[in-house]
Amino acid sequence: MTRPAFAHIDLHALRHNYRLAREVHGGRALAVLKANAYGHGAVQCAGALQAEADGFAVAFMEEAVALRAAGIQSPILVLEGPFDSDALRIAQALKIWIVVHQDAQLQMLEKEFSRAGLNQDATLQVWLKADSGMRRAGFALADMPQAYARLKATGKVNDIVLMTHFAKADEPDSDFTLAQIKAFDAATADLPGPRSLGNSAGILAWTEARRDWARPGILLYGADPLPSPNAHSQPLQAVMTLQSQVFATRTLQPGEALGYGGRFVAQHPTAVGLVAIGYADGYPRLASTGTPVAIDGVRSQVLGRVSMDMLTVDLTDVPGAGIGSRVELWGQQISVNEVAHCAGTISYELLCNVKRVPLRYT
Repeated sequence: MTRPAFAHIDLHALRHNYRLAREVHGGRALAVLKANAYGHGAVQCAGALQAEADGFAVAFMEEAVALRAAGIQSPILVLEGPFDSDALRIAQALKIWIVVHQDAQLQMLEKEFSRAGLNQDATLQVWLKADSGMRRAGFALADMPQAYARLKATGKVNDIVLMTHFAKADEPDSDFTLAQIKAFDAATADLPGPRSLGNSAGILAWTEARRDWARPGILLYGADPLPSPNAHSQPLQAVMTLQSQVFATRTLQPGEALGYGGRFVAQHPTAVGLVAIGYADGYPRLASTGTPVAIDGVRSQVLGRVSMDMLTVDLTDVPGAGIGSRVELWGQQISVNEVAHCAGTISYELLCNVKRVPLRYT
């Protein structure tokens, strides 16, 4: 018998969320598929979006090459940019767009064109990244005009997209994002070309961030990056439903402890279901007693510690629950954000960590 744990991926919901992002933001949008589409399957998600997405974004070159090998012909942007000259040649050959965010990359590009290390008959599509306040990657704002001029001086770079990334866009009450926008605008005011500012939170919460290109990531998968939903994020639909089944039951008597460390102690007769999923599948080990689950559509909770291959849930108030009962860990009924909060982490980490369970697509 096949183990009943799996992740259902709703590609219709994925398309719905992409359309929502594009409608809210306006302009064009790159669907971010890094980290295997946040655990959802990059090739399958790209295939589902290819007919309508303006392009895709990934973290590094190998992720882009895998999409090209799977037949994805849409524009693909590599957000970390090239690590070496081989990556530049691959970008040329496969028509992959690259981000240039530091002087070492710019020098590499200049060197390869000057010594004919790159195809002199081909050009590169470059997104030039500014550090407007995140202090992680990007050229200093004062250096942006010079970096832009150096790219153009190669004679082998197409129209340059100017971009930055937000540090606190998921904090609607902070004025830091507005300060980043103003700083970016001032530094690039005299530079021609399209702009890209909005990540998922930027799209949903900051009208000032809506420019030529958006970069929706986590929102594509139905997880709200904001601390509480707003009018734009409320229509998001969960793409992944992580589920399994109860495969054994027992009843605890008052005073009896459950699982590793005996962290849960029954206060009254408690019906317990053993569920075939654990932290080796990507469910968070720190999701302790009280973390919500849905059992046969009825909201209930995790009891005790999560084990490597299984966890225990409360069946006491779920009529008719028993062996074979369906358990949703997160998805349409249980928000992945709520599970993440109970585990002291974020939805991004939970979705990216899903492993070992098969992905089933509709």
